[in-house]
Amino acid sequence: MIVVITILVVTLLMTLAAFQNSDLMNRWLMKPYDVKNGNQWYRFITSGFIHANWPHFIFNMIGFYTFGISVYYGYLHYFGNAAYYIFILLYLGGMVAADIPSYLKHKDHPWYASLGASGAVSAIALASVLLYPMSKIYMMGMLPLPAIVWAVIYLVSSQYMNQRGGDNINHSAHFYGALFGVVFTLAFKPVIAVDFFHQLFSQF
Repeated sequence: MIVVITILVVTLLMTLAAFQNSDLMNRWLMKPYDVKNGNQWYRFITSGFIHANWPHFIFNMIGFYTFGISVYYGYLHYFGNAAYYIFILLYLGGMVAADIPSYLKHKDHPWYASLGASGAVSAIALASVLLYPMSKIYMMGMLPLPAIVWAVIYLVSSQYMNQRGGDNINHSAHFYGALFGVVFTLAFKPVIAVDFFHQLFSQF
């Protein structure tokens, strides 16, 4: 569990630093134009550790902690001592994968910038659903849904909101981060797919 706490603390410290220093915030933002023209590839990672405001940070970190604990223990079951390192790769990989579509779309737009851990958190969340598809997730904090149902709603709504646009939220990062979480986990341990369907069918 130490890996979950470590990521949370690093995110807090970097977010605090960015809040207090606008130049630092600007250097860490995901700016596809600067990535392309200034070879500032580090922005794929730094932008995932900073947030726009406290509600943004708190919402992401609550989601990360909630899903992260279950994923880490699931990874321990499947990967043993390697779970620590694979979990870090999942989180950082989710950050990068989530921003690739935005980079390709906005690499020639100097005005575009984004930030936040949503892509990485989405990767963690869908990895959790893959490991525990019938666990309960409370929609809006009230309506209990099987994790697999929540995941379908999350993916469909993220794709819909991405196509609609207009709300200043990078919904494509949610969608592609989530897909990465599933693909990455299965790439390391394909047998998880068998266990996933076994858990689904055992309910009927």
